[in-house]
Amino acid sequence: MEYLKAFLVGGAICVVGQLLIDYTKLTPARILVSFVVAGVILSALGLYGPLVEFAGAGAAVPLTGFGHVLAEGVRKAVDEKGLLGALCGGLSGSAAGITAAMIFGLLVSLISKPSSK
Repeated sequence: MEYLKAFLVGGAICVVGQLLIDYTKLTPARILVSFVVAGVILSALGLYGPLVEFAGAGAAVPLTGFGHVLAEGVRKAVDEKGLLGALCGGLSGSAAGITAAMIFGLLVSLISKPSSK
């Protein structure tokens, strides 16, 4: 049942992204940024945390989940360090994901043969 929940919620998030690509003039970069910002806003309103609890990776893996991780990192750091936590909390909360993306990007660039178009 966990896999079905993750599939449905993650798929719904992807459908929203595809609809934005198909029916608006937004560039993919703006859509990606708006997904991260939506994750931060929904997390700040207390709506995204229960969705992550319900759907697991279906809500945590998409870009809205990255926004949620940033917001939760800032919230926890502000509770611990005060105002200084607002500056460093997002990076410390999402450091593992950012590092993994950089390492896998490097590995793929070493394995593949990129060419200019």
